[in-house]
Amino acid sequence: MTLRLYCASLQLVLITALVLLFARSGSAQAVPPAFKVIAIAEAGGIHKPFVDAAKVWLRKEAQAYNFTVDYIEDTKPINDAFLAQYQLFIQLNYPPYNWTPTATNAFEQAIEHGTIGWIGFHHATLLGEFDGFTMWPWFSRFMGDIRFTQYIPTFVTGTVLVEDRNHPAMKALPRSFKIEDEEWYTWNRSQRANVHVLASVDENTYTPVTAIKMGDHPVIWTNEHVKARNIYIFMGHHPELFQNPEFTTLFHNSILWAAGR
Repeated sequence: MTLRLYCASLQLVLITALVLLFARSGSAQAVPPAFKVIAIAEAGGIHKPFVDAAKVWLRKEAQAYNFTVDYIEDTKPINDAFLAQYQLFIQLNYPPYNWTPTATNAFEQAIEHGTIGWIGFHHATLLGEFDGFTMWPWFSRFMGDIRFTQYIPTFVTGTVLVEDRNHPAMKALPRSFKIEDEEWYTWNRSQRANVHVLASVDENTYTPVTAIKMGDHPVIWTNEHVKARNIYIFMGHHPELFQNPEFTTLFHNSILWAAGR
């Protein structure tokens, strides 16, 4: 083989390799997401640092597990057609009031019929009369037929006790874990009779000690009376939660389970 022929052959091999490389790269980029998430979070307020940290963490999760996340800051875009685009609805510290009538109807139908999964955090159980709005009765029943009563404004550290270690959302979690400096909500009754409790907080571990307690105190649960995969996670006030491996494991598991993955 002459030098010229050898160089030409080598050039052809290199060109072929580059073509295959770009073809594979283009093919990888063309892979559709496994599922789509819509997340709702208020634009500002005291929970903004948590929401900002959540967006950073969710961006990494989406890249690692091939899903997309879109964000809205109020319920105006929500209707049947809007929700039909998504497989999972994440309520990142958005309250259950001041929703448009169209949004409430679309959300209720999606949850009742199981066309979308749901993860709610913290502010999602602020159930009662707030800011001039009446309570959303359906959402109260969805959360276990409860009404918000008070919270711990001074913040305390507490130990969460995992009650159902076999549930997919609780995979790889220890029997108990600590949540620091949280403003634990109380409600007018325990949800236990109406939902499946996955974890509760041991109020005897509150540090510093506080008189604000409710006795049986679920903090993570799922409502099995609707078709949608759903999970409520009480924690969600501080951005430091995303430095807590138990919290991020719980969030990760919940995403994949609630999205049907």
